Amino acid sequence: MGRYFFRRVLQTIPLMLIISILVFLFIHMIPGDPARTLAGKDADVAEVQAIREQLGLNDNIFVQYIKYMGRIFGGDFGQSYKSGIPTTQLIGERMQNTIRLVLSAMLWAPLLGILFGVLSAVHRGGFVDHLLMFIAILGLSAPGFWLGLMGIQVFAVNLGWLPVSGLNGWKGLILPSFVMGIGCMAEMARYARSSMLDVMREDYVRTARAKGQVERKVIFFHAFRNALIQIVTILGLQIGALLSGSVLTETVFSIPGIGRLLVDSIFFRDYPVIQALLMLFAFQYVVINLIVDVLYGFINPKIRLE
Repeated sequence: MGRYFFRRVLQTIPLMLIISILVFLFIHMIPGDPARTLAGKDADVAEVQAIREQLGLNDNIFVQYIKYMGRIFGGDFGQSYKSGIPTTQLIGERMQNTIRLVLSAMLWAPLLGILFGVLSAVHRGGFVDHLLMFIAILGLSAPGFWLGLMGIQVFAVNLGWLPVSGLNGWKGLILPSFVMGIGCMAEMARYARSSMLDVMREDYVRTARAKGQVERKVIFFHAFRNALIQIVTILGLQIGALLSGSVLTETVFSIPGIGRLLVDSIFFRDYPVIQALLMLFAFQYVVINLIVDVLYGFINPKIRLE
């Protein structure tokens, strides 16, 4: 297992280097000049050029990338153009709000989605199946920003049960958690149902039933266990989607997290912050996929041997 894990870790290194190149190029393709934004509308050309020289934006893009990677290997992600605060400090201050939001969605969305999928597969074609899949389709179809605005209008403005914005105690997490997690729940329900239906057609499931085993044991110890590989794959992707989905949720609910920070930084052309955040989002996907691959090895020992 150790060799399998070590091999997967080594494979992430060139992947992160490729991602860093793409992120760097993408940032410099964004229209607008951060030097002009910093200097202000009334600044003359000389002032703008002085700021560009100070920020190193007059260098060749290849030289800029080499300097950027050199700073990263030294643990320096630069300073925010807008505030002058080190990027890592700025992200660290916002990260705790995003983590609270993501954890609140993870507490219910994946578990409820898997439960819905298993129940739907067990009662295939029945009322329970149709009802749960209808809920899943609604969760996938409804735009997140629309759900957020409707939730604010109904539960915050009309009824006054929940706060309009921010993270004011546990009540402040309810609406953002629902908006962030509903899509995850729906995806998990659909894929869990599909995986369970595939496994329940296998010969070993029919054999277990023919031996007279209790249906509950057949479902959870034979079918569900073997459906876990596909479910874990989708679960890993959905956790990554929750983190990147914080951009929309934090914007709608005015939550000062890293998603809102990314939006604000794009408007200001704050290159160091944008690059650090995109690298962070990419890194968390790589780490989640690594964890999923390792879990494969525990769920199915054959994978470790391949």
